[in-house]
Amino acid sequence: MEEMSSLFLGKRVLITGGLGFIGSNLAIRLVELGANVSIVDNLMPEYGGNLYNIRPVEGKVEVNICDVRDPQSISKLVAGCDFLFNLAGQTSHMDSMRDPFTDLEINSRAQLSILEACRNHNPDIKIVFASTRQIYGKPDYLPVDEKHILRPVDVNGVNKVSGEQYHILYNNVYGIRSCALRLTNTYGPRMRVKDARQTFVGLWIKQAIEGENIEVWEGIN
Repeated sequence: MEEMSSLFLGKRVLITGGLGFIGSNLAIRLVELGANVSIVDNLMPEYGGNLYNIRPVEGKVEVNICDVRDPQSISKLVAGCDFLFNLAGQTSHMDSMRDPFTDLEINSRAQLSILEACRNHNPDIKIVFASTRQIYGKPDYLPVDEKHILRPVDVNGVNKVSGEQYHILYNNVYGIRSCALRLTNTYGPRMRVKDARQTFVGLWIKQAIEGENIEVWEGIN
């Protein structure tokens, strides 16, 4: 913990999608570690962003209500930052099939735009990109490892592969230190529970609290 504190103490950290479930928890923890935290979120309806999520650090973080698809805003925001936690994304698999071009804009094209902003205005920034285990599709074996073939089953998965690969490419070609985390059914405080747009786990928790029946369907393991 002492090493973690020294890593972020006094550092400038930008979190895209910072008013969502994961981003807000991360922002709160980083403030505790002494970081200077800035948040980007467009508060798009149904995407999970909520100012209530950062109430524990209200007044201690800078909140920017803007869209990661706006290259001018992102270019200004990444300048001077030490770390970027790039969490902004369209997460609904069903929405990605109903509206594939919006998913493409947010999960692929906007990611390239963010990386270009970093390359041109802050090439020393360190980036953590939120990817997803969804890119594996139905696994051939368990536990899944990084050698497993990527076989996305929807538009969201395809575009998340694209966003992940852009980050790896810019790491390898331009030296912008980046890594991708393939997150799997994350859960915890501030998660969305009113529906299954982001993860079925939240909906199950809501059903359990309200004494409803929990339906378990055959999935992809």
